[in-house]
Amino acid sequence: MEDTNQLVEQRKANLAELNGLGVNPFANKFRPSVGCAEARVRYEAGEYNDETEVMVAGRITAHRDMGKSQFLDLKDVSGRIQIFANQKMIGDDQFAKLKCLDLGDFIGVKGVMFKTRMGEISVKAQELTVLSKALRPMPAKWHGLEDTETRYRQRYLDLMANDDVKDTFLKRSAILREIRSFLQGRGFIEVETPMMQAIPGGAAATPFVTQHNALGCQFYLRIALELYLKRLLVGGIDKVFEIGRNFRNEGLSRRHNPEFTMLEAYEAYGDYESMMDLLESMVCHVSNAVLDTLIIEHKDAEGNVTKTINLTPPWDRKRYKDLVKQAAGADWFDVSSDERRRRAIEDLKLEGDLADGYEDFEVTGAVFEKLIEPTLIQPTFVTHLPKELVPLAKLSPDDPTTVEVFECCINGQEIAPAYSEQNDPVEQRERLEHQAGDEQQKLDEDFLVALEHGMPPAGGIGVGIDRLCMMLLGQESIRDVILFPQLRPKT
Repeated sequence: MEDTNQLVEQRKANLAELNGLGVNPFANKFRPSVGCAEARVRYEAGEYNDETEVMVAGRITAHRDMGKSQFLDLKDVSGRIQIFANQKMIGDDQFAKLKCLDLGDFIGVKGVMFKTRMGEISVKAQELTVLSKALRPMPAKWHGLEDTETRYRQRYLDLMANDDVKDTFLKRSAILREIRSFLQGRGFIEVETPMMQAIPGGAAATPFVTQHNALGCQFYLRIALELYLKRLLVGGIDKVFEIGRNFRNEGLSRRHNPEFTMLEAYEAYGDYESMMDLLESMVCHVSNAVLDTLIIEHKDAEGNVTKTINLTPPWDRKRYKDLVKQAAGADWFDVSSDERRRRAIEDLKLEGDLADGYEDFEVTGAVFEKLIEPTLIQPTFVTHLPKELVPLAKLSPDDPTTVEVFECCINGQEIAPAYSEQNDPVEQRERLEHQAGDEQQKLDEDFLVALEHGMPPAGGIGVGIDRLCMMLLGQESIRDVILFPQLRPKT
């Protein structure tokens, strides 16, 4: 393999040669009339013929020198098309430019459609415009970029080299588009709320801290969207949603990134059961619209199917306590808290998952998180969680130790929590004070005052967009659905 420095120098020499021909490749303008792959599709459909003139532009991904005839593959976001350039047809001056081109350069081509003797739909070049000179070579000679570190740090190389990666992110964009379309079709209003907050609320997480110089005080990057959206319910916007970034100063893993995308939606006069219907309908709509199926296959590197997820409604609904009893014993909730902790450590082998000072509900939570959640591959609504886990939800009338909540688990991880929102300002204050403990300064008094003005009963939901994309697009790492995941800076 040639040294990269030598390749760069060769490309700089080709740039100098172009300049010698009076061509500045960075100064030209060109407006394509059709995408590369779209031109091929239209020709196949009979919309274009051998007389059709087109203007296409893209990156050169292959170049075959046949003397006085040149064949190039041109690629844009839609796909590729072959370019045929003959010296006699385009003239010596234009043909000379071809000798200075490298893989990775951008060109524009004006010509007519035709099909070669080998049956390849192509563009017969009449004019050629150099649009950008690539001074560095493309990765892995266009056979694919496999180095994981490089793929994440230099995502542009990953997109350049791996069509499957580009397809993943194009589909992620389509997923977001369809979510918006679905919610707006149901009368939800999209809003934007502050990312910098004086008090980070709506979840229990460690925030990122920043300094506001003009105001002379600390602010926090938000950890959740919830409390500002509920203020809008108080203000009379009955159906509201936001898709935005949250930030949590916590660990990285295959399922966690410090900066992540959430959808939160709130509907006045709804509850946790109406949110089940909303989520089930929305995910099925998105899957059908983007993937044209409700059957999702996850595959390994060799293309073998490792699991199949069936999104066809109705989805299973199971109570949290029932699932825990199945995994930890039918009498789990009847024995003492000390006995539950002993069983978790000795019988269920969860000692490494129980931090010092874990409360009793957290011990049960570890049982669910480690032994139950990973088994929930098919869509499952896990309902009626312990009240300590969700202080912003209403108590369940039939079991006041639980709240009207569900966690939707698919692909062995939580995709979306939702609940019947607590709108009693007195009860809400008591539960938030209990959660805050000795750190009462963390109470969002403005939110509590807003509740005192009256908030209608409502259902609310949060959907982890990154995890939803992982499930729908068959990706096992959150880094593979985030264009620029968080990485330790290079030293």
